[in-house]
Amino acid sequence: MIDIKDRVRNKALHAKIVSAEEAATVIKPGMNIGTSGFTPSGYPKAVPLALAERIKKEHFQINLWTGASVGKELDGALAAVNGINKRLPYQTNNEIRKSLNSGGVKYCDLHLSHTAQMSRYGFLGGKVDVAIVEACAITEEGHIIPTTSMGNSASFVQSADIVIVEVNTSQPLALEGMHDVYIPLDPPHRLPIPIVKADDRIGTNYIPCGLDKITYIVPCDIRDDVRDLAAIDDDARAMSALFIDFLKKDIKAGRMPKGLLPLQSGVGSVANAVVSGFAESDFTDLEVYTEVIQDGMLDLADAGKLKSASGTSFSPSPAGLERFYKNIDTYRKIMMLRPQEIANSPEIARRIGVIAMNTAIELDIYGNVNSTHIMGTKMMNGIGGSGDFARNAYLTCFFSTSTAKNGAISSIVPMVSHVDHTEHDVDIFVTELGVADVRGLSPKERARVIIENCAHPDYKPMLMDYLERAEKATKYAQTPHILTEALSWHTRFIETGTMKKQ
Repeated sequence: MIDIKDRVRNKALHAKIVSAEEAATVIKPGMNIGTSGFTPSGYPKAVPLALAERIKKEHFQINLWTGASVGKELDGALAAVNGINKRLPYQTNNEIRKSLNSGGVKYCDLHLSHTAQMSRYGFLGGKVDVAIVEACAITEEGHIIPTTSMGNSASFVQSADIVIVEVNTSQPLALEGMHDVYIPLDPPHRLPIPIVKADDRIGTNYIPCGLDKITYIVPCDIRDDVRDLAAIDDDARAMSALFIDFLKKDIKAGRMPKGLLPLQSGVGSVANAVVSGFAESDFTDLEVYTEVIQDGMLDLADAGKLKSASGTSFSPSPAGLERFYKNIDTYRKIMMLRPQEIANSPEIARRIGVIAMNTAIELDIYGNVNSTHIMGTKMMNGIGGSGDFARNAYLTCFFSTSTAKNGAISSIVPMVSHVDHTEHDVDIFVTELGVADVRGLSPKERARVIIENCAHPDYKPMLMDYLERAEKATKYAQTPHILTEALSWHTRFIETGTMKKQ
């Protein structure tokens, strides 16, 4: 095991190196704990595991604030011992999901760009009491070199009274220099964020902290619990090909620069597959301004087609993580991580004009999107960063297969069961069957384009029948609905196991 003292560059700080168990003793019931970590990379492991063991014996709860989803050693371990009262702003852990959907954990689902500033404003129920941040090293001045994510770490460190730094010796020192740390001032003192190109650097390569603010330093050698991405299937390839063809037509029509605008891609297998498709296209010198850098972006880099990538987290598959570490000296030249309030900044997204590509659980015929709730009630993961980009992108696109559950569910319905992104935010819908360009269309026009281009043949006649009957029933109102039927597809699935009429 690497000696942690080799990574703590100020010898005076060596006196603050303690066990995870000792560090965890400063955490008191009801505290707001802000940690590093984002999908699930760069999160603390040793201290949360020690805290979970303590909670198992003492039976108390804390409030957990992170960047986004984290690994099993953090919210998973704490949820397993009923140690979390409130969780925010995003999660993907099964233990957490079960608990929040059964009332065991209070969950505040937030736009990711809002979280750091809301914590500083005091909007989230007090300030950050303890910040626990993973680092690959601590500088001579006591500043923190992050690891594979930035998330909300910098803001939490700035706000907290107690800072615990978990130095993870499994993380390579070659990560140093890949971060661009900038914390905006809060109103009324806020200034424009000085990023005008995706690869602009505006901050430091460390989280400002200082010798006096660090309370404890804890050694750790547990690796990130990154997850496998689903294999790229025929549906994902079709969506990627359809979208790339659409972009080429937009370029020909003069609506898009020849080299495209910076790409933003959401978390998960579908988004990753769509990005990976660009590696096989004839686009070159691509720029990325996004939240997560996944395998698909490594594919772009390896194909020599990536000019730069800015995100807040490296979140590859296990195989992708090995590839990232092996070629880190190459990737570090074109990739950087920023705090998520900068990576997901609506100001920057609007200024540089990103192409936003995110996924939907379902969409309705008028263009509203549900990206969080199953059948309108059960939380899946959370809105994440999609809303940050959807309202502000140059081009906002949502992807979904046309059906789910082996065809039992239509991903296109008369009315979504929960709304995360309204019809006003979305320009393009893509399924494996086609592309619906709804820019400049009225609701009834949108409905016909979405049904015709994106709906599955098993459901297309049902959707058109609903639209036509709704138009007649409402005398062709602006957004025609038959309210007694609008959610009947979801009801039918709950009652019979399929949205198809029996």
